[in-house]
Amino acid sequence: MAGPALSADSGTARAEAVLSRLQLLVTRKLDGLLQGDYVGLLPGPGSEAGESREYRPGDDVRRMDWPVTARTTMPHVRRTVADRELETWMAIDLSASLDFGTAKMLKRDLVLAAATAMAHLTVRGGNRIGAVVGTGSSPLPAPSRWGRKREPAPDPHPSVVRMPARPGRKEAQGLLRAIAHTEIRPGRTDLGALIDMLNRPPRRRGVAVVISDFMAPVDGWSRPVRKLAVRHDVLAVEVVDPRELELPDVGVLTLADPETGALHEVQTADPALRRRYAEAAAEQRGAIARTLRAAGAAHLRLRTDTDWLLDVVRFVAAQRHARTRGTTR
Repeated sequence: MAGPALSADSGTARAEAVLSRLQLLVTRKLDGLLQGDYVGLLPGPGSEAGESREYRPGDDVRRMDWPVTARTTMPHVRRTVADRELETWMAIDLSASLDFGTAKMLKRDLVLAAATAMAHLTVRGGNRIGAVVGTGSSPLPAPSRWGRKREPAPDPHPSVVRMPARPGRKEAQGLLRAIAHTEIRPGRTDLGALIDMLNRPPRRRGVAVVISDFMAPVDGWSRPVRKLAVRHDVLAVEVVDPRELELPDVGVLTLADPETGALHEVQTADPALRRRYAEAAAEQRGAIARTLRAAGAAHLRLRTDTDWLLDVVRFVAAQRHARTRGTTR
């Protein structure tokens, strides 16, 4: 009995250490590199009328201020003030495939890092943030001695956990701590159903962030993402490890599928096999990017072998630049 307890304690200590380091890193670097008052991660034009300014090429003509334009004989546009109390929901995919990494960190640590950055950028001015976390599969009915399937027993650790949206930094820290302590279970999360949980119950317009490696079939989650983007600003954070894009030449490798447990021996010395693997991986990632773009979702790709925080900074800076040009994306 001492073994499992020790393992659980070590896992909890590791989660706390990773979260503490991430929070310190995000607070120091994001506050230093991203100056200014950010309303949210994906700031939109808002709906409350503000001051007018002269028209610049690229501005949305639907925001033309015609009374001021008539008085000054110069085209003006009406600036709008973004809503200050936004609600952000994150769909966190913690499938077994996220418990993998061959570079600077595991993919699950990168998921937590992305969630930490999202929380830091959105919890300002009374904004609320919540999450739904999916890990593994639901328990299957066990066969009885008579050949019939019994109903599954109540699961003390459900595969999907909803964490209500609350305002404040302390609440956000509690949310991140709960995500960090979530145990990854065998099996694959139904990513489409997880994303669809952000549509129920219907909420006012806000920000929806989906953090996953998107290894599930595209057909299973493309429609929920499109449905989500109809009402909300959607950001898809794709977590990638370099070994998922190409194989190294290291001889015979025994690979285990973390979601099914299946074992495969691969001869990585074969250049034709490495080429086919890279082509298939590129096609898979291209399909993910095309599907997200078609749904109208912003796409941020984070890798375990690069400076993920710099990638977040570049993304947010690009969003602000797009906004100053009169667009929201």
